[in-house]
Amino acid sequence: MHIEDVSYEADGRTMIGHLAFDDTQAGPRPAVLVSHEGPGLDQHAKDVAEKLAALGYAAFALDYNGNGVPLPADQVMERVGELSADPERLARVATAGLDVLLAQAPADPARAAAIGYCYGGVVSLELARTRADVRAVVGFHPGYLPPRPEASRNIRASVLMCSGTEDPFATAEQRLAFEAEMREAGVADWRLELYGGVGHSFTNPEVDRYAIPGCAYNALADRRSWQSMLQLLGEVLT
Repeated sequence: MHIEDVSYEADGRTMIGHLAFDDTQAGPRPAVLVSHEGPGLDQHAKDVAEKLAALGYAAFALDYNGNGVPLPADQVMERVGELSADPERLARVATAGLDVLLAQAPADPARAAAIGYCYGGVVSLELARTRADVRAVVGFHPGYLPPRPEASRNIRASVLMCSGTEDPFATAEQRLAFEAEMREAGVADWRLELYGGVGHSFTNPEVDRYAIPGCAYNALADRRSWQSMLQLLGEVLT
């Protein structure tokens, strides 16, 4: 397995992403861009990239905060807020990560997808709004920014969002607004999966250490959402 930290520049910062692919496999393969949770690139996102690599994908966990490490807790919301306030800036950060991935020899630019966790789901969807040639976008316990149906008309990817009903960062009102946005924008293939009684960060076993209200790992939702993602990737990347 080839595993490498890759330094690149974006948003006036040095970003350090995490690349993984099976170097015993010949030829190009589907490529998956992974966007981390809000605090920053952590072991969870790196593990996801390596897990995808073991399944035959070329995977790159981008960095949208800088230096390839999580931010101090008191800086996370400031960073998320400044990116959310400037979607074009956010799109450039996402595009920079995609460019790094698609520049790798094993990555097939014609078979690319973007997945993201927490705010990484926002990052992935913003990438799709640029008309980027990604065939699928998947968000795991994603955030939902205010609807922008005009921008969402650019989405060509199949969209899958996986949310818990008890996620305080993705309320029922926000989910309904997302549904309305997808319909108004005429997105051809989109899906919202809901997991009853499940909160935020349900894919990350480490979240329970921090005892954050509304956040908890849920093994069943983690497993089900992963399988839904694999099913979608199998449909659109083969």
